Amino acid sequence: MAAKLRSQYVCKNCGATHAQWLGQCSTCKEWNTLVEEVRDRVEEKRGTPASIRNRGQRPVAISEISAEGGPRIPMGDRELDRVLGGGVVPGSLILIGGDPGIGKSTLMLQTALRTPQLSTLYISGEESAQQVKMRAERLQEELGTTAGANCFVLTETNTQNIFRQIEELQPGLVIVDSVQTLYTAVLDGSPGSVGQVRECTSELMRYAKATGIPMVLIGHITKDGAIAGPKVLEHMVDCVLQFEGDRDHAYRLLRPLKNRFGSTNELGIYEMRGSGLAIVEDPSQVLLGDRGPRPSGVCVAATLEGMRPLLIEVQALVSSAVYGTPQRSATGFDLRRMNMLLAVLEKRCGFRLGQKDVFLNLAGGFRVEEPAIDLAVVCAVLGSNADIPVPMDCCFAGEVGLTGEVRPVTRTEQRISEAAKLGFAKIFVPKGTKGLPKSSGIEIVPVGRVDEVLGHLFG
Repeated sequence: MAAKLRSQYVCKNCGATHAQWLGQCSTCKEWNTLVEEVRDRVEEKRGTPASIRNRGQRPVAISEISAEGGPRIPMGDRELDRVLGGGVVPGSLILIGGDPGIGKSTLMLQTALRTPQLSTLYISGEESAQQVKMRAERLQEELGTTAGANCFVLTETNTQNIFRQIEELQPGLVIVDSVQTLYTAVLDGSPGSVGQVRECTSELMRYAKATGIPMVLIGHITKDGAIAGPKVLEHMVDCVLQFEGDRDHAYRLLRPLKNRFGSTNELGIYEMRGSGLAIVEDPSQVLLGDRGPRPSGVCVAATLEGMRPLLIEVQALVSSAVYGTPQRSATGFDLRRMNMLLAVLEKRCGFRLGQKDVFLNLAGGFRVEEPAIDLAVVCAVLGSNADIPVPMDCCFAGEVGLTGEVRPVTRTEQRISEAAKLGFAKIFVPKGTKGLPKSSGIEIVPVGRVDEVLGHLFG
């Protein structure tokens, strides 16, 4: 008589298990997040090979552990290596997520083609080998026909078969596209379910740690922008990368949300082209474009994306409300923060913007959440309201408080250096900023309140 299978209910949000279904998870208090998971207790079905599964470990004194890690593996992509902290660490597990069609598969496939010295196994669970070949041919037009000589493609979704192929090939890097398509015989359930995603990732993690083979997992995201599957998935992996950008624009950003082997303050910038993703050498120059005379409502903000200073063009349009109720719209900037800045201008500076339509846009499709862009937003809005253009050789860096003061921001020296390198003549920074360079080739104007900035610009 067959043994009865055990069922349990797992929370998709926090991963907590329950013996029966509940409307609300007792751990994280979220509603309707419990899904049924049928678990087979047969240990022989474990997806990791027996040589890896039965390898025991003994406790080691921390003084006996060597702090020297192995050499990092370069990926042939300067931006990706910077985001990872200098390359891939052997035995690490990397998860990369992003919107559908944003370029995740393209990025990882061209990375595999760019590293001929590294044997790469590309596991495709969504596309056939012919589809992967068609994309590779498009990428090889720029990389060269010799690229990809050491890249192998496997169309498989069963983890047991994947491990057998890895043991035969012994690659230096494994790419899985995507983790939501994998399934293991350990659990009953369709690919993409909470239990399958968690167990498949656990098997890949154990295998990577035991063999030292780094693995990159491509993950889907939900409509809310979170990576699909249980939240514990992001805790299991060593590095979580977010590939984002506006599909109507060509630029893509690669952000590290978690990195056990490096900093999370780095940023990779790419441009989507017909031949693949190209590295943007000078993003500030590309974002600014022609710096000739511009109409009113255009300012340049000196912001930071991770550790990299960027100069971004802020565009504002202020007009009389036609339909009675004023409209507020912001692209690339937090709408609630823009409303707060408009309230500061009306309350502290005396500008009547309550019956005006205000539209704000950050050129290039970038989204900036750093408060140092506040000063440029304020100047762009007031310039458009007064219909007075702001000189394009000026840039701004400062946070605006609720009392109308301009507050200091971090790493002002890097912002000044980037503005001077691009030929700007003047930069407005918060008063009281410490460590300002004495000779930078650019005029530094310290300001303490928004009124002072307006006096310098509009008299």
